[in-house]
Amino acid sequence: MNAPQISDGRREVLYVIACGSPLAREVGRLVELAQQDGWDVCVVTTPDGAKFVDRTALARQTGHPVRTSYKNAGDPDVLPPADAMLVCPATVNTINKWAVGIADTLALGLLIEGQGLGLPIAAVPYTNAAMAAHPAFRANLARLDEWGVRVVFGDHVVSLHPPGAGERHVDAFPWGIGLAALRGTPYPVAPVA
Repeated sequence: MNAPQISDGRREVLYVIACGSPLAREVGRLVELAQQDGWDVCVVTTPDGAKFVDRTALARQTGHPVRTSYKNAGDPDVLPPADAMLVCPATVNTINKWAVGIADTLALGLLIEGQGLGLPIAAVPYTNAAMAAHPAFRANLARLDEWGVRVVFGDHVVSLHPPGAGERHVDAFPWGIGLAALRGTPYPVAPVA
């Protein structure tokens, strides 16, 4: 996928899915970069992701409400359909549930459906070294990658930090890396110390 296009008089829509991580507090930085790339951005959070974001500021920034929960039957959808999705920050919990098809949150339901529709999807996990060491997490990253999800993970992205130290690395996070993965372009990254 190259840069987003305008089709049928509308910009392509990117769903930014933010999971429960201190990094989610800064997801507005990703929204700004995506908008500069030409995307119409909608933010969806996991229930734990909602604890970190400023929903009012993000709604003002995107022009769309921030969604966290499934809508009630019969209610109109308040977001335009996605043309692509970017899960950033992605947590171990979300990666593991997604890879086995659990759709118990709106974010997971959208990812599973988007994958079934063949939408371009990128995932940028942000976790600590202990959580990342779990074999299920590593296997599920490989599974998602095998299924066509552009997984951006490893020391070339962000060096894994010890448990409890994630907030110290937020400022150095390379927010553009997920967008570059969606475009299929390289992104220069220096590991976080």
